[in-house]
Amino acid sequence: MKFVATFVMDWNRIMNASSYEIRDARFKRSVQLAEPVEKIWTGGRWTEGPVYSGLWRSVIFSDIPNDRRLRYDELTGAVGDHRSGLGAYTNGSTLDREGRVVMCNHGTRSVTRIEHNGRLTVLADRYEGKRFNSPNDVVVKSDGSIWFTDPSYGIETDYEGFAAEPEQDGQHVYRISPVGEVTRVATDFVCPNGLAFSLDESLLYIVDSGGTRSPDNPRHIRSFRVDGATLKGGEVFANCEAGVFDGFRLDNQGRIWTSTGEGIHVYHPDGTLLGKIFVPEEVSNLTFGGPKRNRLYITASSSLYTVLLASSGPVQ
Repeated sequence: MKFVATFVMDWNRIMNASSYEIRDARFKRSVQLAEPVEKIWTGGRWTEGPVYSGLWRSVIFSDIPNDRRLRYDELTGAVGDHRSGLGAYTNGSTLDREGRVVMCNHGTRSVTRIEHNGRLTVLADRYEGKRFNSPNDVVVKSDGSIWFTDPSYGIETDYEGFAAEPEQDGQHVYRISPVGEVTRVATDFVCPNGLAFSLDESLLYIVDSGGTRSPDNPRHIRSFRVDGATLKGGEVFANCEAGVFDGFRLDNQGRIWTSTGEGIHVYHPDGTLLGKIFVPEEVSNLTFGGPKRNRLYITASSSLYTVLLASSGPVQ
């Protein structure tokens, strides 16, 4: 028994020590290498869409196949129901400039917003009269416009939505103007997925997770120049080394923290892979939280993880 106890202790130490891979010395200024990656909740089928609310001191996240929207209270550690069982099968989420939650929903094939009084507003569910595939991830620009991706994951089977025939002619990226007009802004993706603006909003980074369809398809992040309501360019910013990229966020220095099949990969704005944080399950998405926004919350397969950082997310 003494040998077993010693082995478990050493194994835990090794796992903590091996949670990080340094590719560039600059990565050491972004993380605390002594900090472990902690599992703080489990019991989902595919967790996604984390968004942090400083008002509630909570992380709201989804368990898509179970059509659950959950809330983790970082003060008590309790996890409770937020908005579940509504047929929404919510995926990516974000906050707008008024602190309202904006969500992409597979089940209703829509982008919606929770108002301050709790009511739900449908922001868009069609383009040119035809239903979207299954809106996946979303970001709000400072001018109030909303940009989102629309792959077909939620209509392919009944697992993360409702199986249906696509009405759109492909899987595209869209913009909702501040007055509600919907336009297409990118049409050359296999499976558009996570997206985020650079800190000055001059660039929009968008994931193509086409590698989930075929090993020959894209598994990269592209960088577009933002010109008002349109996008230009689309050069490849980074290729994924493990699985595919999914959701991602930028910190307050413009570094990209992105999900992969093995954990979190961190990129400098110049495209250099600075390092990795390994997570025991496949990562789908992440968000910065805590009073200093230096706690990373990670949705990964069946669980919610967290790790304390030396970096901080931008103030929302």
